[in-house]
Amino acid sequence: MRAGGSIRVALVDDQPLVRMGLATLVDAEPDLELVGEAADGREGLALLRRTTPDVVLCDIRMPVMDGLALLAEVAADPSLADVRVVVLTTFELDEYVFEALRNGASGFLLKDAEPTALLDAVRVVAEGGSLLAPSVTRRVIDHFGTRGAEKPHPRLGDLTEREREILGWVATGRSNAEIAAELVVSPDTVRTHVSRAMVKLQARDRAQLVVFAIESGLRR
Repeated sequence: MRAGGSIRVALVDDQPLVRMGLATLVDAEPDLELVGEAADGREGLALLRRTTPDVVLCDIRMPVMDGLALLAEVAADPSLADVRVVVLTTFELDEYVFEALRNGASGFLLKDAEPTALLDAVRVVAEGGSLLAPSVTRRVIDHFGTRGAEKPHPRLGDLTEREREILGWVATGRSNAEIAAELVVSPDTVRTHVSRAMVKLQARDRAQLVVFAIESGLRR
């Protein structure tokens, strides 16, 4: 989010009614600014490069270029390094959700989420957070985290034993406060270890850190 300014939001979805509903929500909030809409991934990518929003609400399944391809383009473009993508999905266990997180999404929301939840999500992601706390997200992580062989992160060895332990808790979707309660330490202590792990593993945000932990076999 730009210092002292509003959170700039872009919408990428092939359903006009969905875009209209989202646009209405965003326009009604004084701290949010709608910078544009797109009906497919290719249009969306052009929109992002033109406006560099803070947060993008993006559908996974779209014509021309889907949400996964859009995420890959965003991750590969240095000029879009500060753009955070929240994936919109119809089903709790959408087959593309974990792939979206792996490709750099900062989280995901169900399309039938309450308006207040969606607006809160935009603000959380804009401030550098990720959408990994709700129980539904934990179920998705649990489901997709069991698939495939482990692929340890190449820099996993750089972590201390404590950082690896806390990373395992992060992969469950728990917040810093919840992890602190489990380990009987302060939330600040957990926050410090999480921050160091992110730097060492070069994680874009907490969502990507969760993916690294799951793929490395650290999930508790």
